[in-house]
Amino acid sequence: MNDAPLTHINDQGHATMVDVSSKPPVRREAVAEGCFTARSDTIDRLLRGDLPKGEALAVARVAGIQAAKDCSRMIPLCHPLPIEHVSVEFHRADATTLHIRTSTIVIARTGVEMEALAAVMGAALCLWDMTKAIDDSLSIDSIRLVEKNKAEN
Repeated sequence: MNDAPLTHINDQGHATMVDVSSKPPVRREAVAEGCFTARSDTIDRLLRGDLPKGEALAVARVAGIQAAKDCSRMIPLCHPLPIEHVSVEFHRADATTLHIRTSTIVIARTGVEMEALAAVMGAALCLWDMTKAIDDSLSIDSIRLVEKNKAEN
């Protein structure tokens, strides 16, 4: 277990936003991924773009981008970041699984990994919303941070 002090707890034991004002802004990137699982015919329809609610992948891509941009509104102690780029990509992993991979880039004083994770979740939740009327077997799982890095000074 890591014995480093918790940075989101102040001297009085209260949750607080970390002060990053003394850190220099640098280019930071994070990549996250997750899986959306549904029946194979639902995944087929997603990829063909013929769902009752419309072309789900395009809408889910925009939902993922919006989730990354709004991360600090959803996660109270996250810093609002000037997002430079978000990508949301989908590929079929197997008959019943759509793999979601996101990448986020920022030039800031703190990391952008929460935004990458939020993008995966936003895209997956949008897919759920757009397919729930035709499939009751939906699941979202395996959401994880794949990598994070920052430019060296």
